[in-house]
Amino acid sequence: MLGTTVLIPTALVPQMGGGNEEKAKVIQTLLFVAGINTLLQTLFGTRLPAVIGGSYAYVATTISIIRDSRYSDEPDPTEQFKRIMRATQGALIVASTLQIVLGFSGLWRNVARFLSPLSAVPLVSLVGFGLYELGFPGVAKCIEIGLPQLILLVFVSQFVPHVLHAGKHVFERFTVLFTIAIVWLYAYLLTVGGAYNHAAPKTQGTCRTDRAGLIESAPWIHVPYPFQWGAPTFDAGQAFAMMMASFVSLVESSGAFIAVYRYASATPLPPSILSRGIGWQGVAILLSGLFGTGNGSSVSVENAGLFGFNT
Repeated sequence: MLGTTVLIPTALVPQMGGGNEEKAKVIQTLLFVAGINTLLQTLFGTRLPAVIGGSYAYVATTISIIRDSRYSDEPDPTEQFKRIMRATQGALIVASTLQIVLGFSGLWRNVARFLSPLSAVPLVSLVGFGLYELGFPGVAKCIEIGLPQLILLVFVSQFVPHVLHAGKHVFERFTVLFTIAIVWLYAYLLTVGGAYNHAAPKTQGTCRTDRAGLIESAPWIHVPYPFQWGAPTFDAGQAFAMMMASFVSLVESSGAFIAVYRYASATPLPPSILSRGIGWQGVAILLSGLFGTGNGSSVSVENAGLFGFNT
């Protein structure tokens, strides 16, 4: 889920008018709220090892709020960012009621009875293909870093466990973390070695490790809190659009829940438990709106894919 957590604020915050400091705080808030929501889901929801994090399903709606003409006349970029963030918060708070009502009332249980692993396969596959266009083209932007990452990922996950019989599950479960750390160090060495000193600005932005501006902008300690950007604002049109995005994430998460229980070797997921999990996911969206993540929450499809990667 690291890619989702970083990519979504990186794409949205500059369009809102925020700088590196706002971007860093939004990433911190998204991580903080994801931890709380995952904890609530594993304790009170489905109790499956499902990570609740940011979702691409809300990006299009957030962009429509960003492009609303009422915010374009603000001369101060920081104030523009806060106004757009407060509008996004209000829309998320209203949209959370959809999943809260459908989940806790048991209405989604009637729909969940018709969901099976067979019906979840095309759903999760389509979600994965949707992430493909956001992730894989990024490899081509810096092929000398992206290609070694893919090769190392396959090598560590498929070859190393068969050679090192002791502790092989460590390499299977933490393949992504190991390869990201190694390739980032490789990219850092290329950066300090001057490999991109005379490269095009676009290449430097995607290949260098010192162009994100997050490390120097992020405070050492920052505890996110509700309404940190100000009081939310509410608009009927924005709220309705966000509710449609919430329904998309509702269907997406239902399929992801089924995938997680299958890959985690859990018992079949009863419709009532799935409905309860959706209700707590509505609470997760509510917390996202209260804290101001700029994005709604859903079951991490990347997390479900990681389970499948290790089975």
